[in-house]
Amino acid sequence: MAATATNVCEIDMNEIELCRKYMEVFYESKDFDSLVPLFDEELEFEGPFIKCHSAKEYIESLKASPPIGVSYEMLEEFTNQNSVCFIYRFSKNGESTLMAQTFWFKRGRINKVRLVFNPEAIT
Repeated sequence: MAATATNVCEIDMNEIELCRKYMEVFYESKDFDSLVPLFDEELEFEGPFIKCHSAKEYIESLKASPPIGVSYEMLEEFTNQNSVCFIYRFSKNGESTLMAQTFWFKRGRINKVRLVFNPEAIT
C-alpha cells in the first residue's frame, strides 16, 4: 500500500530541526505561511499572552500582531522521545527575560507548544 502525503510533513526535518525552523521564522524571516508544513492542523499553542487551538488560528494571530524588534539567544536545547525544549533569553525593546518553550509532535509535525516566561519582565 502506498503512503499518502496527507499526514506527512512536506519538508524532511527531524523534530529539533522543525523547532529550529519555527524559531527562524518567528524571529527572523516573519514568513508565517512557511509555518504551515511544520504544524499539525490541530496545533495547541499556549503562552502567557495567547492560547490557540489550531495551526490556522496561531498563524493568523502572528500575522495580525507580528513580533517586531525581538531577538533571542539560545541557552539550552533538550530532547527526549516525546518533546523538544528550548531555554533561551528573549529580548524586546531593551528588556529581556528567560523563556522555556516546549514542543510536542504528531505525524511528523509540531502539534503542541507551551511557552513559559514572566511577562512582567518585558511589559
